[in-house]
Amino acid sequence: MSLYVIDDHPLMRDAIAMVLRRVKPEVRVIELDRLGPLGAAVKLYGAPELICLDLKLPDVQGVEGVRRVRELYPESSLAVISASPSSEVEEAAVQAGADIFIEKKAGASEMTVALRGLLGLDEPAAETEVLDTPLKLSKRQKQLLVMMEQGLSNRDIAEKLDISEHTVKVHLWRLFKRMGVKSRTQAVHQAKTGGWTV
Repeated sequence: MSLYVIDDHPLMRDAIAMVLRRVKPEVRVIELDRLGPLGAAVKLYGAPELICLDLKLPDVQGVEGVRRVRELYPESSLAVISASPSSEVEEAAVQAGADIFIEKKAGASEMTVALRGLLGLDEPAAETEVLDTPLKLSKRQKQLLVMMEQGLSNRDIAEKLDISEHTVKVHLWRLFKRMGVKSRTQAVHQAKTGGWTV
């Protein structure tokens, strides 16, 4: 298994790769400047555990790249890291198959938190136990569902919980993964109708 960074901006690509090497120093990080060579790189370096993908590449634009990656590697974690504001493209990226959306303007520490969460690292033991219990949600996940039902934005939730927006996104990603849903609406609906303990 390897970690892949696909971004045509050399400095940004290096920065993301550096974060990944700190997060998982034992795993090889492969850097690509476009989507086309990904298949050959996977044959050479192994299946992707995580793919970090820019939305604007020389050979593919927008969420089409997300769709292609998801079709080819449905089991891999997929993080979109984009200069576009989350308010404009996050929903489309997630609907296309991304597990999480991170803005490039996020600091290294926030990006590290998001990527560690995506890779399942540093999961608190208490929360892990709760997540492994059928139809049970952690206290934080219950808070998120209540706030989503109230229509609060990620920014509003971050302010109420005194955490960063990117940390909110990581929590939401874990919640959606746990519930098997792709959106806020689906999560709230499933919590109400699917027997989840909220």
